[in-house]
Amino acid sequence: MSNWPAISDIAKQVKSGKLKASDLVETALKNLEAKQEYQTVIEITAERARERASKSDALVAQGGEAGRLAGVPFIAKDNFLAYGAKTTASSNILKPFEAPYQATAIERLEAEGAILIAKSNLDAFAHGSSTENSDFFVTKNPHDKTRVPGGSSGGSAAAVALDIVPFALGTDTGGSIRQPAGFCGVVGYKPTYGLVSRSGVIAMASSTDVIGPITRNLDDTAAILDIIAGRDELDSTTIEKDSKGYQLSTSSYQLNAAKIGIIREYMAEGLELGVKQVIDGAVNKLKSAGAEISEVSLPSLPLALAVYYIVCPAEVSSNLARYDGQRYGYSEQSATDLLSSYELSREKGFGAEAKRRIMIGTYVLSSGYYDAYYKKAQTVRTKIISEFADAFEKYDVLVGPTSPTTAFKIGEKVNDPLSMYLSDIMTVAANMSGNPAISIPAGLSSELPVGLQLIGPMKGDRKLLEITKACEELL
Repeated sequence: MSNWPAISDIAKQVKSGKLKASDLVETALKNLEAKQEYQTVIEITAERARERASKSDALVAQGGEAGRLAGVPFIAKDNFLAYGAKTTASSNILKPFEAPYQATAIERLEAEGAILIAKSNLDAFAHGSSTENSDFFVTKNPHDKTRVPGGSSGGSAAAVALDIVPFALGTDTGGSIRQPAGFCGVVGYKPTYGLVSRSGVIAMASSTDVIGPITRNLDDTAAILDIIAGRDELDSTTIEKDSKGYQLSTSSYQLNAAKIGIIREYMAEGLELGVKQVIDGAVNKLKSAGAEISEVSLPSLPLALAVYYIVCPAEVSSNLARYDGQRYGYSEQSATDLLSSYELSREKGFGAEAKRRIMIGTYVLSSGYYDAYYKKAQTVRTKIISEFADAFEKYDVLVGPTSPTTAFKIGEKVNDPLSMYLSDIMTVAANMSGNPAISIPAGLSSELPVGLQLIGPMKGDRKLLEITKACEELL
């Protein structure tokens, strides 16, 4: 089955007996095999997937309740703890690690009948914008194998774009769901910070990490979010979900009621001409549909990337301190004492980008530099949050490009970290502020996908999805 039906339709047909979960799993596994040249996944959970599918089919045959995602196969980024495969976060230091429990998001999906078939490739520990920082291999863009799929959720986005599965899970710390979704031409959603539990997901930067779905359309995004959202006693940062839920079947939002702000700073210098033309075209369509559109300025946005690359490495250096070769993961056997065991395990286990972020993070938190860098960055972060809040007093959503360029060539930026970091320039602000944001396909530039990014107010996920749904139908 290529061109999967809507997720709700798949589940309906499984529950009615028209489709078998076992057949769906086999289809997804065959799709994986047929598209293996794109290197989207690290490990396949075939044995457990088949076992769960046969239990689902038996349940349906007995007239039992199979769940809202009965038989729907999916892929999870390999920083989600899950049974049936190792969890590596694409890093050599975690190569031997097997999860003792599952991420809450995966537990909730499985409770509704979804079936995990594989773990997808990513930039190691989610440090990157291209999936080139994986310690194992580089995933290729489905539209052009010489280009990157984006990152760090590049494997998940490519798998959905290649129609291997109907949806995948990703994480978004500075744009890592939206940017690869934009590069691969699919839908990538970053919920409000705390709406989805981070329990069982390997931490990158704890104050900006968000879990979300990568899908082919808004209805599927809403269906997945409705299941994984909400409080979790295993994650104290979680918040309540919307009392109406997030399903869009009852929504009939009209764009002529929408007040949309075009972010001036995102349409300025540095934007690729082809990307600008696609975004301008999309905005004109929204205008002709009756949306009230005007330009809005958030003066602190140009500082968001600098703030992110101070706050994020600081949290990374703290979170990666636990990988010391003593308790789990890689441990260097040639070490002769405890100190050399720490040093050699980390030296050989971590890749170049992880080491770079540890060094930057340790530096900005060190005595004498904390006030100059980290404290100042947090002050600017508060200003960014305030500017977003002010903007949402006048606008329903803010829009702009997901990325300043289309997918770049593999190897093009790998030796230029600053240029690579600039790939996230239009996505990091929503992570700094905690606002929900989404990337949807807006069109093509030189035959490569361009993503339109929509940002909503804090906890305004349902309204953001409704407006985006109306945009999707128009575009």
